[in-house]
Amino acid sequence: MFGITDRRHFLQHSIASAGLTLPGLEFLAKVRAAAPEMRKKQKSLIILWMAGGPPTIDMFDMKPGSPNGGPHKPINTVVSGIQISEYLPKLAKVFNHLSIIRSLNSREGDHDRGTYIMNTGRQRNPLLDYPSIGSVLAYYQAMDIEAMRNADLPAFISVGGPRGGAGFLGMRYAPFNIQNPGQPPENVNSPVDDGRTARRAALFARIENGFTTNVPGDAATAHREVYEKALNMVVSTRKDVFSLDKEIDGKPIDPKLKEEYGNTPFGRSALLARKLVEAGVACVQITMGGWDLHNNTHAALTRMLPTLDSAFATLVKDLYQRGKLQDTVIVWMGDFGRTPRINANAGRDHYSRAWSVVLGGGLIKGGVVYGETDKDGTSATKDEVGVLELYATLYRGLGIDPTPETNASIRDNIGRPYYIAGENPRWIKELVG
Repeated sequence: MFGITDRRHFLQHSIASAGLTLPGLEFLAKVRAAAPEMRKKQKSLIILWMAGGPPTIDMFDMKPGSPNGGPHKPINTVVSGIQISEYLPKLAKVFNHLSIIRSLNSREGDHDRGTYIMNTGRQRNPLLDYPSIGSVLAYYQAMDIEAMRNADLPAFISVGGPRGGAGFLGMRYAPFNIQNPGQPPENVNSPVDDGRTARRAALFARIENGFTTNVPGDAATAHREVYEKALNMVVSTRKDVFSLDKEIDGKPIDPKLKEEYGNTPFGRSALLARKLVEAGVACVQITMGGWDLHNNTHAALTRMLPTLDSAFATLVKDLYQRGKLQDTVIVWMGDFGRTPRINANAGRDHYSRAWSVVLGGGLIKGGVVYGETDKDGTSATKDEVGVLELYATLYRGLGIDPTPETNASIRDNIGRPYYIAGENPRWIKELVG
């Protein structure tokens, strides 16, 4: 909710703050002038989040001939030797731009803990709330270009519900949530003119600053940062970025392209993600739910996979054709994988010991399979990968060196250095140099 435009909130304090020196339209001018100065070096990340935990053994590491294999068949992709599900034919055609890690061991089979580790790289710690990768990228974006502190679009946007927060980095770097792709955020249009909005902003800043402290995680600071982020959106001249009718340059979006993405929430989310990274957003996370398939897994997949196939494949193709795939890393993942063994309800249960993620774009090589599982998919038999290795690989793909020597700028809430991919980061050199 954009309470920054709430008249009562400001008018209640206007008498007490009447002597305030106001910046007038200079505030709006600064925000709008900074907007085109999107960061040049850092690439963007799009996270395709499969809420509930996808059965990757039925999708990207199929086991035909095994009792665990299920009824679906593998098909060839455009890359010799790589096969994926028959229900992903469009994705198979663009797999030269994508790679698979088939040996991930994420160690957490609970939904909450699995979601946390896959979004932060760390297991839950009662003493420290770690930031998600999207929040880390938002932090780096602000550090790389000072003007981004006043950019009019949030650096980290979640479509359909955030799966990770800012942790100790603070609310400035928290995900900005969009519930309905194609619809503008609620209350984004100010009911008053720019000058009045600027005066309200100045009053608000004067009041809020009186409550802030130097204590990390100060609630008043977090409150102010949320409102500042909202105000930046209110005064933005680029709110059309959330429309799926127009491109960011104002030209109409081709109806055929929208049809390719799919007239589904996930398809619209994927199209919006492409627009947002073009506009300079550091990280966009989009969600497809329904993957907690304890019952009738394969029947459900026949309904779900075409939706994923259209959105995922078109996103890759669209980014490539627009010359943006080299500047955008894509990662497809979820809470965990699902059991190789099919249960008594024709479903698969939670399984984190050996499953697959898909990634590509940026500096990541396409057409590679890394790691192997055994013939029944129960364990990694070659090149087991941990979550921090995945993170180090993603950061390298984004053009960020995750080694402690170059990444000690982030400090946790008690002042200790925070290493974004661990103290001894190892990335997968077969995927990224």
